[in-house]
Amino acid sequence: MSNHRPASHSTHYDVIIIGAGASGLYCALTAGRRGRRVLVLDHANKAGKKILMSGGGRCNFTNYVVEPSHFIGDNPHFCKSALSRYSNWEFIGMVAAHHIPYHEREHGQLFCDDSAQDIVTMLLDECAAAGVHIKLSTQIDGVKPIDSANSARFELSTSRSLSKKEKQARKEATSSPTLPQTTYRCESLVVATGGLSIPTMGASGLGYELAQQFGHTLVATDASLVPFTFTDQTGELIRSLAGISLPVIASNERISFRLPLLFTHRGLSGPAMLQLSNYWHTGETIRINLLPDTDMTALLLAHKKSHPRQLVRTVLADHTTSPLPKKLLSALQAHLWDDIKETELANIKDERLLELGAALNSWQLKPSGTEGYRTAEVTRGGVTTDEVSSKTMQSNLQEGLYFIGEVLDVTGWLGGYNFQWAWASGHVCGEVV
Repeated sequence: MSNHRPASHSTHYDVIIIGAGASGLYCALTAGRRGRRVLVLDHANKAGKKILMSGGGRCNFTNYVVEPSHFIGDNPHFCKSALSRYSNWEFIGMVAAHHIPYHEREHGQLFCDDSAQDIVTMLLDECAAAGVHIKLSTQIDGVKPIDSANSARFELSTSRSLSKKEKQARKEATSSPTLPQTTYRCESLVVATGGLSIPTMGASGLGYELAQQFGHTLVATDASLVPFTFTDQTGELIRSLAGISLPVIASNERISFRLPLLFTHRGLSGPAMLQLSNYWHTGETIRINLLPDTDMTALLLAHKKSHPRQLVRTVLADHTTSPLPKKLLSALQAHLWDDIKETELANIKDERLLELGAALNSWQLKPSGTEGYRTAEVTRGGVTTDEVSSKTMQSNLQEGLYFIGEVLDVTGWLGGYNFQWAWASGHVCGEVV
C-alpha cells in the first residue's frame, strides 16, 4: 500500500457538465451566455472526438427536415418540446454566422464542405466567448449529492485520466502512488456522456451508472445505426458480393426504408441497413426488395405468355426497370432458382414463378446479429424519459441533475438527426441550469 496522500482542492461552479461532446458543448455555451459559471469535464484528451469522425470526417450536423417521427424511444413524444424550441434552422444559422461552408446531400442531410473540425472549432469558440471552462483528460471518480449553505448540490471527485500505456504500467507496478484528486462542487450537474458506441473513441457507461446511482431506470441499451452480420450459407453469399451497392426497400414488421444497400465482407451495410437496425431486435427477420420498381411476379408471368422460351435470368437482365449487377444476378440465381436456371419459362409452373417473384421482391433474411458498438453510430435505449422533464431535461428524482443527448432513451435516424437532438436537448437544458 502506498503512503502517498492525494493532493486535493475544491472549486465551485454554477454548472458542471460531464462530457465535451455535441450536447455537452452546446449546453455549456448556452448556459455560459446566461452568465453562468460553467465547467465541462471529459476523460478524453480532445473535445468533440465523435463529432470529428462523424460523417466520414465531414459531420452530418443536421437535416433540412426534422420531425419527431425521425426519433425513436419508449416515449415517442418526449423529444417534441426540445425540437420545437430549438430548430435545425437555428443551428444552420450559427453555422452560417461562422462562415462554415456546407452542402446538402440526399434526403436533406447537411455536411461540412471541408471538415468536421469546423463544427468543433465553432462550438469551442462559442464556449470561450461565453467564458466556459473546459477540462480534458479528467476522470470522474465519484459524484455525491451534498447539503450546502452556498447552493452547491453536488460534489465531484476527479483525477487525471491515464493513457493506455500509463494504465498498463500501473497494473504491472507493485506500488503506484495515488493520483492527485480535485474536488468540484456545483449547483447544477449535467450528464452529457453519450452512449456506448465506438469504444475506441472513449465511450463508456458512466452516464448510465450515474443515472442508476440517483435512482433512474434504464431502457435496455443496444448498438444501433449499425450493419447486420450473417453466418452460414447466407453469410458466404453476402461476403462473395462485397462492394456491390444497389437501391432497395428494406423492411420489417415496423417500418420500411427505400435507400441504398451495400454488401460487405462482414454482412449488409449502407443507409438502408443502418436505418432498419434502429427498429430491429435479435432473432427477427428482415425483408429486402431487390427490385423496388418492378413487380417480379407479374413480369415473370407476363413473359411466360409473351416469351415462353426465355430463361428467368434473361428476364431479369433485360426487362427490369433497374437491372441487377451481373455478379449479384449470378449469385441470386445459384441461391434462389438454381433448379430452374436452364428451364424455359413455358416449362416452369406458375406457382414456382410466383414463389420466385415474391423472393426477389421480398428476400427474407435473418441476421445473426450486428457489428455491435464497435461500428455503431449510436446507442439505442438509455435513461428512461419518463423520469426526466421534456422541457428542461431535469431529473424528476433529483433536483439539479440533468440528462441530455444520447445518454437518454432518444435515438434519431441516420441523416443528422442525432446531432440535432444533441443541439436541441443541450440548448433547452442550458437555458435553465
